[in-house]
Amino acid sequence: METKIIKVTDKGQISLPIKIREILNIEQGDELIITQSDNSIVIKKLRKEDFSDLLKHSEKVAKKLWNNKYDEIWNDV
Repeated sequence: METKIIKVTDKGQISLPIKIREILNIEQGDELIITQSDNSIVIKKLRKEDFSDLLKHSEKVAKKLWNNKYDEIWNDV
């Protein structure tokens, strides 16, 4: 486990220490998810597989809604 003290800028930004970025293989452009609970925050590298169940469900719902004959009016727009 790696622990570092970091400061928040006047814009509310933080910098992730290099060693932590290396350990987690975080690179420029990667997406992170931040969760707040009480007086704590957790920052986690976002991975598509973390949301695979949600994506499957979303795709099923979207297909059900999109395969609706009443939506065919939008094809002409």
